[in-house]
Amino acid sequence: MEGQLFVICGPSGAGKTSIIKEVLKSVDNVVFSVSCTTRPKRPHEEDGKDYFFITEEEFLNRVEKGEFLEWARVHGYLYGTLRSFVEKHLEEGKDVILDIDVQGALSVKKSYPKAVFIYVAPPSYSDLKERILKRGTEKEADILVRLENAKWELMFMDEFDYLVINKVLSDAVRRVVSILIAERARVSRNSEKIERFKMEVKGWRKL
Repeated sequence: MEGQLFVICGPSGAGKTSIIKEVLKSVDNVVFSVSCTTRPKRPHEEDGKDYFFITEEEFLNRVEKGEFLEWARVHGYLYGTLRSFVEKHLEEGKDVILDIDVQGALSVKKSYPKAVFIYVAPPSYSDLKERILKRGTEKEADILVRLENAKWELMFMDEFDYLVINKVLSDAVRRVVSILIAERARVSRNSEKIERFKMEVKGWRKL
């Protein structure tokens, strides 16, 4: 059975990265799709684990070669999802989680309509603003860009399948885990198992 693609999206500061890290600890057979980006690496980040940090020239070369499932310029930097990574793991039967922006999510929706789209939102815009300011990882100009972009991104919540309000991290993690488990139980995703049951039942009828 092919794996399921889960797209987790939300404005900067909503906490989606923290949620995804905890979800990966709780759910088996699921992998995180490491994106490419041209933005500088933050002190706590690891190349190849959090992102593939590459130059803009290399990124644009990959764009020309069609290596990205989706890509966009966000907050002044380029971000992209490697098509090969996603397709390889889905074919192996593993679920894949994408952590991308609204632009990327809407793009993936066109090419992977069967993907599951989850929007992570803060309790309020003022709460989001406070989180970004407390983070202290960006310059003032970058913070202003992120806050302005968040206003736009929050207008697209109704384009997603699920909405998770991240007020308390542990609660938000449980909600996302529940979504993954529920999606795995969909009848449409278990046709092979259902067919085996039917064949078994037919065999018993003959007896």
